[in-house]
Amino acid sequence: MAGGAAPKADEPQPHPPKDQLPNISYCITSPPPWPEAILLGFQHYLVMLGTAVLIPTALVPQMGGGNEEKAKVIQTLLFVAGLNTLQQSLFGTRLPAVIGGSYTFVPTTISIILAGRFSDSSDPDPVEKFKRTMRAIQGSLIVASTLQIVLGFSGLWRNVTRFLSPLSAVPLVALVGFGLYELGFPGVAKCVEIGLPQLVLLVFVSQYLPHLFHFGKHVFDRFAVIFTVAIVWIYAHLLTVGGAYNDAAPKTQTSCRTDRAGLIDAAPWIRVPYPFQWGAPSFDAGEAFAMMMATFVALVESTGAFIAVARYASATPLPPSILSRGVGWQGVGILISGLFGTVTGSSVSIENAGLLALTRVGSRRVVQISAGFMIFFSILGKFGAVFASIPAPIIAALYCLFFAYVGMNFDLTVKQAGSGGLSFLQFCNLNSFRTKFILGFSIFLGLSVPQYFNEYTAINGYGPVHTGGRWFNDIINVPLQSEAFVAGCVAYFLDNTLHKDSVIRKDRGKHWWDKFRSFKGDTRSEEFYSLPFNLNKYFPSV
Repeated sequence: MAGGAAPKADEPQPHPPKDQLPNISYCITSPPPWPEAILLGFQHYLVMLGTAVLIPTALVPQMGGGNEEKAKVIQTLLFVAGLNTLQQSLFGTRLPAVIGGSYTFVPTTISIILAGRFSDSSDPDPVEKFKRTMRAIQGSLIVASTLQIVLGFSGLWRNVTRFLSPLSAVPLVALVGFGLYELGFPGVAKCVEIGLPQLVLLVFVSQYLPHLFHFGKHVFDRFAVIFTVAIVWIYAHLLTVGGAYNDAAPKTQTSCRTDRAGLIDAAPWIRVPYPFQWGAPSFDAGEAFAMMMATFVALVESTGAFIAVARYASATPLPPSILSRGVGWQGVGILISGLFGTVTGSSVSIENAGLLALTRVGSRRVVQISAGFMIFFSILGKFGAVFASIPAPIIAALYCLFFAYVGMNFDLTVKQAGSGGLSFLQFCNLNSFRTKFILGFSIFLGLSVPQYFNEYTAINGYGPVHTGGRWFNDIINVPLQSEAFVAGCVAYFLDNTLHKDSVIRKDRGKHWWDKFRSFKGDTRSEEFYSLPFNLNKYFPSV
């Protein structure tokens, strides 16, 4: 066949690239009716509970705290997540992004917990040890927050992201979702008789039932989380009260029982979290530098997550100035986390980004309502603790679907590539060997390098970089344990240094994003990203 032969008339034509993801029911500025919006907001609250419960459950006992301290930290984390989600949706990127606790900060937090000055077993009061450790974590978060605040509000991050292309965005955004695979099925398998039914039921209700029953509205796919979590939660509770786990191993009881955590008894009826509730923060220079590196890793990961959220909200690609503004406000969120004492920093919730894809509702109002639920149930501690008692394998089953959505999704309705990550390949030339090299090499290293660091740490109890300076070890080890960070940095470097010309510019999809380099480059930017209350007049986007 001749290389320049024209395609036949009946030959399928490629799908044209689309700035906005099609087939979204409600975008940022088009909220659903109030009853539906309230249910969807509550669904977002249920999804973000996983991180809000799992992180304090893992860290607070190591700090010396009991059920009462754990319940208070969970309340605080939920309260701060509500505040940070509101300020991000109002003044940050204005995307429907939930800002919650981040796993990225956990390794550095554990390093602080294991510091010599806190490991003194002669301390007669474990609660006092918990408070001293918490104050040290707060101090490091407060100092580390300045990194994102400065990079965001000064516009420095805007200048970095101007060089981001669809090609370099693919590995970053894809591994923001795929890189969290260890939180998916391994969590389901901790109580397979609960986690696996939740996973199967979620896929069946969200993907099959909508095609079997046509009610005129998206009932099953839009509210699949509420339906399936309620069913499996009741099933898990029946197993618990029926004595199925009375003689089980402690680990099994922790994962399977609905009354496993003691949170309901320990949680106060009404309590409003407040800054410095654990006392005045303490500061250590080395720990602050280590936490600052974790903050930078969270910055890179959140950049990918913001891009994914914009895609699933059917918005246009983020102008660099808006992305930088969002990073600045995320830094403010980390500062708030440090002031209140949440035991971890804040970043964009990947699981809630996946929920946007499942429901096909990218409304800003829905996420703001979910922030209201976070604040409300954090103050009414007993009620919030009831929902926090959902077994972790149920949440892990949700992760299997939501993290996959962020990494890759294919819309069967319109046959249009539409993921947070791999959908950006529609702008690139996949027949180019340069494109294939950058994609393959960056994604492979993004998976392989963190795997080496994680395996080394699991076997030896410390990372490959193991010197006398604990803070220096964290600065090197923590970034290289993040799949999205490694893949994003490698792709960004190769894409901007490997032989560029006008033809290559089209191969990387840069010409598609040129009009979004400036806030005023596209008329839709004002609709999606303008500040409320006419604040753009005083804080113009460039």
